Amino acid sequence: MTKPLKHSHYILYKPYGYLSQFVNNQNKRRNKKLLGSLFNFPKNLMAIGRLDEKSEGLLLLTTDGKMSDYIRSSKIEKEYYVMVDGIMSSEELQKLKDGIEISVNGKLYITKPCAAFLFETTPKVPKRFVREEKHGPTSWLSLTLTEGKFRQVRKMTATVGFPTLRLVRIRIGDFELGNMQPGDIKEVETIL
Repeated sequence: MTKPLKHSHYILYKPYGYLSQFVNNQNKRRNKKLLGSLFNFPKNLMAIGRLDEKSEGLLLLTTDGKMSDYIRSSKIEKEYYVMVDGIMSSEELQKLKDGIEISVNGKLYITKPCAAFLFETTPKVPKRFVREEKHGPTSWLSLTLTEGKFRQVRKMTATVGFPTLRLVRIRIGDFELGNMQPGDIKEVETIL
């Protein structure tokens, strides 16, 4: 009888400026920072979902493809703290909550309703320079989604007139960023 394969699982605070991948197969993007430069990870590790290069925060890594599929499903919530350009009102926030039309792969798509609220002050996230204050006020909001279309959060805030300046994923299901700092890595027994 063969022993079941033991999978590896990690939680990572993906820093700003890194791609959510381990191997770069693109000629035009040779000088990009990859996750493998942060730690000596095991082979066959994959990021569950992605955060684009300009986004940061919680990223789950696993060698278990079935678990990856489940975490990416609509059964698992993903929460983001989002800094936007300008002072968002409750009307724009309600549009985000109700679902709005964005473009996905060249086709119009209406996002699923989501949970959202505005912060009165900056939420607890590691400090990072984004821009000079003289360029105008900003707002912070929380968005909790059960889907993850390509650049969805950025498209949603831009659609209501508030481009995203900073995007930090702080929660995936029961896993939270907590006090982790950019580049921090924790090995865990399971990610379910």
